[in-house]
Amino acid sequence: MAESSLPVTHLFKITLETDGAPTMMPGAPQGTRMLVGVKGGKFEGEKLNGTVIGPGGDWVTQRADGSIKLDVRLTLQTHDDAMILVTYNGIGVVVDGALKARCAPLFETGDERYAWLNNIQAVGLGGLDGANVVYDIYELR
Repeated sequence: MAESSLPVTHLFKITLETDGAPTMMPGAPQGTRMLVGVKGGKFEGEKLNGTVIGPGGDWVTQRADGSIKLDVRLTLQTHDDAMILVTYNGIGVVVDGALKARCAPLFETGDERYAWLNNIQAVGLGGLDGANVVYDIYELR
């Protein structure tokens, strides 16, 4: 029987500060490519808090149907100086004039205090808040 909801735990809310207009590459074989730089940001949750360390970015592909494919790489630095790599793919669509984005983050760290992140699959729900990108990130249980 199919699940009617997924068991999740909220990990953190993340705000990504972009560094201006994207670099555009129209006419690429898979669609228009856009590089959106991330210069910083913050994340806040019950077990994870800290800052987003630049540079980072989203290598976006605008697809023929108007949706976008996300390809993101970020570095997080926790409040206690652990470094965590976050990578995710996802899909964004415009609904009622607003970007609605869904993603599937994976984490990588060598810091023993946060090694539990290496073995989880997360999901994120988000969109734009002015010039910033904001997601709520959840751990699938």
